[in-house]
Amino acid sequence: MSEQTNQTTYDYIICGAGTAGCLLANRLSADPTKRVLLIEAGGNDDYAWIHIPVGYLRCIGNPRTDWMFRTDAEPGLNGRSLRYPRGKVLGGCSSINGMIYMRGQARDYDGWGAGDGFGPNPGWSWADCLPHFMKHEDFHKGADAFHAAPGFDPSGERQGGEWRVERQRLHWPILDAFAQAAQQAGLPATDDFNCGSNEGVGYFEVNQRKGLRWNATKGFLRPIENRENLQLWTGAHVSRVLLDPGPSNGSWEGRPHAVGVEVLPRGNRGDENRGAPLQVRARIEVILCAGAIGTPQLLQLSGIGPAQALQSLGIAVKHALPGVGENLQDHLQLRSVYAVEGTQTLNTRSRSLWRKAQMAIEYALRRSGPLSMAPSQLGAFTRSDPGQPHPNIEYHVQPLSLDAFGEPLHAFDAFTASVCHLNPASRGRVSLRSADSTEAPGIQPNYLSTAEDRRIAADALRTTRRIVAQPALAAYRPREVKPGVQYQTDDELSRLAGDIGTTIFHPVGTAKMGPASDPQAVVDARLRVHGVTGLRIADASVMPTITSGNTASPTLMIAERAAHWIAEQARYA
Repeated sequence: MSEQTNQTTYDYIICGAGTAGCLLANRLSADPTKRVLLIEAGGNDDYAWIHIPVGYLRCIGNPRTDWMFRTDAEPGLNGRSLRYPRGKVLGGCSSINGMIYMRGQARDYDGWGAGDGFGPNPGWSWADCLPHFMKHEDFHKGADAFHAAPGFDPSGERQGGEWRVERQRLHWPILDAFAQAAQQAGLPATDDFNCGSNEGVGYFEVNQRKGLRWNATKGFLRPIENRENLQLWTGAHVSRVLLDPGPSNGSWEGRPHAVGVEVLPRGNRGDENRGAPLQVRARIEVILCAGAIGTPQLLQLSGIGPAQALQSLGIAVKHALPGVGENLQDHLQLRSVYAVEGTQTLNTRSRSLWRKAQMAIEYALRRSGPLSMAPSQLGAFTRSDPGQPHPNIEYHVQPLSLDAFGEPLHAFDAFTASVCHLNPASRGRVSLRSADSTEAPGIQPNYLSTAEDRRIAADALRTTRRIVAQPALAAYRPREVKPGVQYQTDDELSRLAGDIGTTIFHPVGTAKMGPASDPQAVVDARLRVHGVTGLRIADASVMPTITSGNTASPTLMIAERAAHWIAEQARYA
């Protein structure tokens, strides 16, 4: 893998060296006859806090590693604007996220495969997708029917790959008590959330290796750094996709054809003194892996998107696709904070210099202790009310509390039980504010914009109270600090959800997959952009509906599928 050179023509150009882009670069450059360029706007992942798991607190809200986006003022959040973290660094969001390994539920993928009324998306059922999760998995327990690990199975076929999945390296008494309380409230215990139904309570498994964050850079780029046919550019901002209008009658059928990208170079240290734009050509394909915010922004900057909106900004429409930027979905977390007695949490352990030193020594010697912990250790999936046909809410439970990520921890001992609606009906959008590619786009998630979402938010907060009221937690005398026991009715709780809700960093869906008959579809079932040749998308933006859980691992699976189809197309070209 080489650094930037003067070469300007490649077989494949991958825009975004995040979770999906790193895997794609690995897979596509495995063919030594193909030259691959991987472009990342952020810098290298050499910031120490990326790799120390608890360092997410220093990476989110840090311009060195975060795009520092904000949402527009949200009516459903009572006029609040939220921080909207996205990784701006090699490894992308896998360098700043919660490290939770979560696939979702089998019904998510069966729903993708069936489509949403305009026709199916062949190849996307749970049975189709499971092997592509397993292709890159390195599971700490070894291989079984649902998991894979490097080595050989009895049939002699290699299983598993580069994406390390380990158990967490510490437990907290308050979290053990919450798990017991959840079981007393009717949730089953589970030690595996990734077999197709994630109902139950247990400790999350995480993307770590020996107490260090395992990001996409380590998993997919470091092992191939000696490949001469792969070039990596960091500090390089892709401003648009270059499109040839195509012949009026020929192999492209008059459709625009992606022939490369325009790049605005800059220094890795963050200066904005950009040089002249550089045009880089792709012989075969341009693949967008810029995520659910960056990908629709880049499409629109390139003249692909809703025609009227583009024209209003002076952008020439190269191909009208009204679904670009629409269908934004995200998990809104409702963070209930409970002060506790008789046990320590990270809040007070982190305030003492002596205890901080103890934590640092424990981590240095054993790679364990609080510095090794993911943002959320304990998880639970359940129903917001007994009438729900499947688990529709997820808990992230933490032995700490704070007003928002990036803010200081509270001065009292507490735990946070954060709950989100897994399948929100609300839909938002990502749209350009200007034709300047360096200006952040408008982000409008439209949280809690449906009566169903507001009702489930109220029910979810009640479910939290029901769990906390169980005998297993009584010894700690939990006291509800946020939102507050004075709020009881549906109207009060749904309004409170707007006051306390924050993103859990799972935006998806803004370049949704679907057949050409779907007016909102942006890519087909093989992730090719409708009406544009030579252009494919492989990131969370293609999800038609959000998965029932954390979205990093599904994004890797999407990239794995894309790599398979790209290689297959190359073989038969």
